[in-house]
Amino acid sequence: MEPHGLMVAPFVLLLAAIALMPFVAKHWWEHNFQKVSIGLGLLVVLYYVFVLHNAPRMLTTAVEYCGFIALIGSLFVIAGGIHINMTGRSTPAVNTGMLALGAILANLIGTTGASMLLIRPFLRINKYRVAPFQVVFFIFIVSNVGGALTPIGDPPLFLGYLKGVPFFWLLTKPNVLLAWLLTVGVLLTLFFVLDTLNYRQHKPAAQEEAKDRIELEGTHNFIWLFVIIGLVLVQKAEFLKSLEQLPVFASMGDVFGWGPQKAAESFTAVVIAGLMIGTACLAYKFANPDALKENEFNFGPVREVGFLFVGIFATMVPALDLLEKHAGDLGITSVRQFYWGSGALSSVLDNAPTYLNFLTAAMGLQHLSLEIPANVANILTSPTLSQYVVAVSLGSVFFGANTYIGNGPNFMVKSIAETAGVKCPSFFGYIFKYSLPILIPIFTVVALLFLR
Repeated sequence: MEPHGLMVAPFVLLLAAIALMPFVAKHWWEHNFQKVSIGLGLLVVLYYVFVLHNAPRMLTTAVEYCGFIALIGSLFVIAGGIHINMTGRSTPAVNTGMLALGAILANLIGTTGASMLLIRPFLRINKYRVAPFQVVFFIFIVSNVGGALTPIGDPPLFLGYLKGVPFFWLLTKPNVLLAWLLTVGVLLTLFFVLDTLNYRQHKPAAQEEAKDRIELEGTHNFIWLFVIIGLVLVQKAEFLKSLEQLPVFASMGDVFGWGPQKAAESFTAVVIAGLMIGTACLAYKFANPDALKENEFNFGPVREVGFLFVGIFATMVPALDLLEKHAGDLGITSVRQFYWGSGALSSVLDNAPTYLNFLTAAMGLQHLSLEIPANVANILTSPTLSQYVVAVSLGSVFFGANTYIGNGPNFMVKSIAETAGVKCPSFFGYIFKYSLPILIPIFTVVALLFLR
């Protein structure tokens, strides 16, 4: 039984509230956004449980949310205990180099890890001339586009990895690497031009320029960071596949309306999420106090993301379910259509489940199932069919930069920047002043050059 079309309304209302309420009633929204998010999410949960009698669907979403917020939150906390003390001139070359470094790090420690590690020193070194466009380009490059090459880079690619896409598969596709180089290269070039103009307007006097220096505090937190990466990778370990054979998971599958495989996967995901949270707690307990103080660390940004995304995860379920059932009716059949479709929804939905739904739809066109490893292997080895996977991967990751809610780190970076006194663009200002005129033309070129 599929959801009624009207059940998309809570999701639309939540998006509208996130976009408009900071203007209409900023003070009220700051004190009540948690209630709005949870309230709208609860409407959808109750509908699925008592009207559709499909509690397993919402339970699956709850498991996905636990994994999402555990990864996002743990990387936030661990990176908050690493202080990069940079002094010197924030020249356009230095700033551009930091963003380029962030794009590379995003594939090694995730977009969240790279964003949380670099945003504070990036703001600090630019404190005398910090501008909204600097924060926006940081979100574009470090928090989104940069992490398009590995499963660690962005959650959608990690889900593909769990479904059978090899770890280095995207890196072996020349069009993926070229699309990444083009997109990151153009964004860095545009940033360098804008930052050069800004630097000329606010160039400090010679006596105000500090000596160039980089110091690291809290470097032991990198150990915790590697633990999180290890936990991400272990979810694909071969020995975990045998868990579904245990009788307890057959029983669990019966109780929750899942099969043994789904029960085992969900149990593993929850356990690993718990281990991530435990690792973050240890990292915070043993963090360098000076590093936390210098970073002005607090839980405000991750708290905001946690509450908003619990509502987003719940309210987006009807939209995703309707998409999965009616993607064929929409006439989405070509590689480029899957790129634009997954990208458009990843701009306003969480890009991880959007990726899975479009990948499922793409395989469904060939009468293949994403749940069967042999089917995944078949589509990846086909020069033609594999382009659907490429299109959905690039669309889901790249387009997450289009709005503040397209990817988890976006809101965190915005919150940290505003705490530091930066006047960030509004929800619609971000879209109309930056995303539409800058990102969409680049993404169009990517589609024309690298997707067939």
